[in-house]
Amino acid sequence: MSQPPPAPGAGAEPDRLADAGYHDVPAAAGGRAGRHWWDANAQEYLDEHGAFLGDDDFCWCPEGLREADAHLLGEPGTLVGRRVLEIGAGAGQCSRWLAGQGAHVVATDVSAGMLAGAARLDARTGVRTSPVQADARALPFGDGVFDVVFTAYGALPFVPDAARVHREAARVLRPGGRWVFSVTHPVRWAFPDDPGEGGLTVTRSYFDRRPYVETGTSGAVLYAEYHRTFADHVADLAGAGFVLDRLVEPEWPARHDRTWGGWSPLRGARLPGTAIFVCHRGADSPQG
Repeated sequence: MSQPPPAPGAGAEPDRLADAGYHDVPAAAGGRAGRHWWDANAQEYLDEHGAFLGDDDFCWCPEGLREADAHLLGEPGTLVGRRVLEIGAGAGQCSRWLAGQGAHVVATDVSAGMLAGAARLDARTGVRTSPVQADARALPFGDGVFDVVFTAYGALPFVPDAARVHREAARVLRPGGRWVFSVTHPVRWAFPDDPGEGGLTVTRSYFDRRPYVETGTSGAVLYAEYHRTFADHVADLAGAGFVLDRLVEPEWPARHDRTWGGWSPLRGARLPGTAIFVCHRGADSPQG
């Protein structure tokens, strides 16, 4: 994990990491932590991973699966003129690539730090991503205004109430519209987040849904990441009125030698690291 962020508030002393582990925390505190963590760590993240992600490329996961090859949002040419929303967009790399494919894209993120990174990349590339600061659980858009909504590891892992994200995606999508999201493969939560041999041995129950939490010396929640089983993801999708069309588990490419956190060639050859859910909104999807 990266270093924890300073505690929120002007002039506050940094709240240093005091504890890290799997335990329950109040939902409100866990849900707020992501914004502060990404604000504090946005530039460090982009410095570390920016070259791999590209300024205007669409990468779904640490395995390196690109939308240019996977076509999970639509076959080549079908995105021209489509209204596309990215939630948890980070610095907008995926949205920038989609704009180059002729889509009308809006990129949202809860973190002002990440959106500042997006503005810098917009200026560098000359491609505007129309960034909007928004919580994925309360999107500032009307009903049925998008053809496609997606997120590549954004929003869902960092909120305790992912069902709200799915409901919002359904609300802003037109009937039949596509919702695609990538998350850490659920089975990974039974293993330590270790790219080496230690990450190949089960140490926790797959059914233990307590989040991974980092707390500061003040007792504040600095970081929280939430686990859902496959059944949890499917139940949330069904509850929002989505139909699951396809589940993608990217394999580790033979010549891919990058280590990213707990992702590595060693683990990737043996364990799935990412799950990508490709869905569409049913005609009778509940609204609001």
